[in-house]
Amino acid sequence: MRALLLSLILVSTPALAARYTVPVDVGVGPAAFVISGPVFDDQPVHFGLKLNVDAIIDKEWIRKNGRAIPKRYRGMAKNVNEVRISPSLFIPDSFFISPKVRNTGIYGVTWRPVGLMQSIGEGAVRLRLGLGLLLTYAFIHSDVLPTTHFVRPGADLMAELELMPVKSFGVSLGWASGFYVPQQLGTLGLGPLNQSVWHVGQAYLKLHVRFPYEVRR
Repeated sequence: MRALLLSLILVSTPALAARYTVPVDVGVGPAAFVISGPVFDDQPVHFGLKLNVDAIIDKEWIRKNGRAIPKRYRGMAKNVNEVRISPSLFIPDSFFISPKVRNTGIYGVTWRPVGLMQSIGEGAVRLRLGLGLLLTYAFIHSDVLPTTHFVRPGADLMAELELMPVKSFGVSLGWASGFYVPQQLGTLGLGPLNQSVWHVGQAYLKLHVRFPYEVRR
């Protein structure tokens, strides 16, 4: 809860009406998707990309920029290890880029507009656990399955192991399980789970680059 409140403070308060520098983390890499129902039966794994663009507010930043935080919130900020804030809700979380290998191809995008993360550990190695809300569109075309425009909200649970041997470069690997309102293939409606997409598992590997970014508010 402290992390959520601090993130709202940092992106909205007039106290930041000046120039300041924040570290930005850009991570991108391959993803493998496991999709429930008939899609899995035809082809167990599909492919794509995983992406993140986050400003990182950590203890070091708070120590150096404490004046940017209103006095009444500074005590709260001292108890925060790290907050990551995406600069835009429209930055995608992942892409389906999976041409037909057998009979089915998938192209699409997932957004994760709201997410909460908890980091375990400090320094070069961290385990990050999280949950978030999802919105996914995927075009599923197939020689054996009905053509489907999958459009659904959902929620996910994720775990990510992050390795940052230096501050400017690192790597992470993780797994996310996205749970959706079931959509029957070939329709926009509900249907039996064995004929529907309702779960998308995602294994991914990301390379991370971090760099300072000056912001004026």
